Amino acid sequence: MARESLTKEQIVRTAIELLDEEGLEGLNMRSLGKRLGTVATAVYWHVKNKDDLVLLVGDHVWGEIELPDLDAVDWRTAATRMATSLHAMLTRHLWLVQAFGSYLFYGPGKARHDDHNLAVYEAAGFTGAAADRAAAGVFTYVLGSVLGASATATLTRKISRDGGDPEEVFGETMAKAAESVMGYPRLRARLGTPSTSHNAAPHDTFDFGLQALLDGLEDRIPPAGHR
Repeated sequence: MARESLTKEQIVRTAIELLDEEGLEGLNMRSLGKRLGTVATAVYWHVKNKDDLVLLVGDHVWGEIELPDLDAVDWRTAATRMATSLHAMLTRHLWLVQAFGSYLFYGPGKARHDDHNLAVYEAAGFTGAAADRAAAGVFTYVLGSVLGASATATLTRKISRDGGDPEEVFGETMAKAAESVMGYPRLRARLGTPSTSHNAAPHDTFDFGLQALLDGLEDRIPPAGHR
């Protein structure tokens, strides 16, 4: 692909595909240029470097999150939809969870999400710093719920790059872990259940935790006369 015909939109789309498949550690200008059918130097006409590219695509994916119409649904329905949509986006793009440790993301995509998210909790009755805390609390919960999947994906790629068989390594590790819990009755009783798989959680854990968190926030909404 000639430099003149290469667009920033093509770069962003291809970079996201590469990151989804190979993670943050698999992104470099040479591999990106190869996927685009061009040389790495052509990419630099649109983005300055890898860090600039990660910030660009990292902001882009925030546009995938649903922004419910607050005139059509109540605040709790809106909060649930936004949190669930955020969880789905982060699960699709696990590299973004990796990148939070090294990059400070900003831009129109994230601003669009953050502004509407605050509007949700203001619609509930929170104001000022209380709305900030409510929004941040739910975001932190969603992010934490995806950390296990992100860590597993990163570790799987590392084992594969080192020539190992991820399934075999995980199986051996879980077998050793099973030996370690034999003296602990609650853990022993759960051997063989989904929650004992590597970084796994029981079915519907995310939904259960989200609704419990929203229950707690609902109890903290100030009375109308005290807002």
